[in-house]
Amino acid sequence: MKYTVLGAGAMGLRYGVLLQEAGFDVDFVEIWQPEIDKINEQKIDKINEQNGVYVSRDHKDKHLVPINIYTPEEYQGDPDVWVVFTKQMQLADALKRTAHAFKDHQYVLSPMNGMGHIEKLNNYFDKQRVIGATALIGTVLNGPGDVDFIGAKGAGSMNMANETEKPDETTNQIVEDFTKANLNPTLTTNFLGTLMAKVIFNSVVNTLCTMFEIQMGEFIQSPVAEKLSRQLINEAFDVCERAGIKLLNSREEEWQTVKFVSTTTNPLHYPSMYQDMSKGRNTEVDYINGYIYELGLKYHYEASTHDYLRNLVYLAEFARDFDPKTLTEKVTV
Repeated sequence: MKYTVLGAGAMGLRYGVLLQEAGFDVDFVEIWQPEIDKINEQKIDKINEQNGVYVSRDHKDKHLVPINIYTPEEYQGDPDVWVVFTKQMQLADALKRTAHAFKDHQYVLSPMNGMGHIEKLNNYFDKQRVIGATALIGTVLNGPGDVDFIGAKGAGSMNMANETEKPDETTNQIVEDFTKANLNPTLTTNFLGTLMAKVIFNSVVNTLCTMFEIQMGEFIQSPVAEKLSRQLINEAFDVCERAGIKLLNSREEEWQTVKFVSTTTNPLHYPSMYQDMSKGRNTEVDYINGYIYELGLKYHYEASTHDYLRNLVYLAEFARDFDPKTLTEKVTV
């Protein structure tokens, strides 16, 4: 099948490059112009003007990989499957700009962080062709046109589920293709439970690592890592139970996932929220901890730790962007 990745950031590049290396036809569509410009500058074949992206693994073996990248407006391809990897706050604009390329026969799969994207995808794709997904795969965008795959080859895993919870032939073909690309997919028939399990994971690791500017391997070595993790996990599970969402795993299994991924799979990884914070971008905390808190309120439950942590991220964003020159000197009388 042919794939088009909408959102050629860290994870979009990883998925697309791995699918391409597995032998599949892949295009990339991106809304961030500096990314497009840089990739178009990096020529692999000056005769044919083939451009590419620099790919490393764990900061080593940096090499140029050829890819085809387009703005939404210029893209005229017709993939079988769209793989969507924009940031939550950019998705509505990206979909609107790319809508001319969406066709009724196409499927869309999105392993984006947080919640809020499915409703936007439903504006353009029939629920029968929407696949939600999650990824425990660490990747860093060092800068425009320069991506670093974190973890050994074949490291990481993903879950996916049809919005209808009824897998079909195309879904099974996608699983087969992703398996060939070493993305290690597991197909489930629990749509919300699949997505929320990753939201809970991110609400712990992404947010805490961002607040203290540490890698996942550093976080998990802290003597308070388990206590903090379980507090956030327990609140999130309380919310999901009230909302009638049956999660893929138990509270204990969720903690063990946090521990295993931080210790074994991606100890050197700075989560994507940290990458956004460090590069001066808005974070997705509203779609992760904030989503858990707001969902809880609908069922008369206050996940106060998640709300507190969300507000700490707000404060960190404010402090990062604050200009001391705007301070007025206090006058003491």
